[in-house]
Amino acid sequence: MTIQEKFNLEGCTAIVTGGAGLLGKEFCKTLAEAGAAVVVADLNLDVANEVAQELTDDGYTAAGFGLDVTRIESARELASVTVSQFGSLDILVNSAALDPKFDPDAAAKGIAPGAFEDYPLEQWTAALNVNLTGMFLVTQACVKPMVSQGKKGSIINICSTYGLNGPDQRIYIKDGKRVAYKPVYYTTTKAGVMGFTKYLAAYYAETNIRVNALTPGGVFNNHEEYFVKNYSAKTIMGRMAKKDEMNGALLFLASDASSYMTGNNVIVDGGWTAW
Repeated sequence: MTIQEKFNLEGCTAIVTGGAGLLGKEFCKTLAEAGAAVVVADLNLDVANEVAQELTDDGYTAAGFGLDVTRIESARELASVTVSQFGSLDILVNSAALDPKFDPDAAAKGIAPGAFEDYPLEQWTAALNVNLTGMFLVTQACVKPMVSQGKKGSIINICSTYGLNGPDQRIYIKDGKRVAYKPVYYTTTKAGVMGFTKYLAAYYAETNIRVNALTPGGVFNNHEEYFVKNYSAKTIMGRMAKKDEMNGALLFLASDASSYMTGNNVIVDGGWTAW
């Protein structure tokens, strides 16, 4: 098998949760370009269908699915519909995650948004439900057809550098004034993603299912100038990532190019965690 053939995903079916998001959309396109049929699974069905339609218009095979990762029925339907429509389920990319949402009343309380001392319990609980329990439910539903197929399967969980290191809260200071904190749930849940990844890799040791994590660094998404400057100063490469710079690592983990990897983590962070 040539190296190009190792990266080929023809005949495979992939699910990307959070498939209409900034990175999720990139992941869907990458997998489709490599030959996979792609299910764009997202809470926003309309946007998921739009992403799937764009791929279809470009000559690829794709379908949208309205997924609520916090509902077991939704996760099970996702797996069932995927196998029914495409005949197999070979790749699962767990990209869905709750974005940081700050307490709107924080300023009135005299604290910066995201501060731990008064972080709302409901936001903590919501994040756990999506970022960890949601990943658990979707993976549990999707791994069943992978096991029954008896074929190779690849599960890729999207982590974060903040799941490996505590956030440097200094990057949220603008003109000498704190404007926010990275909330506590983000590091906690992303660290949990790593534990989940290692557990599953070990659990499926006697199967052809591999489980790995992909850890992106900060990806530029119209951030304020102060943040870009502060963040970039923390990386060896001196900049934030472009949204397409995780795609090579994603395809590597999804394909036979990484056939001797499981329980591992691929970090693409411009050197953030190297010093």
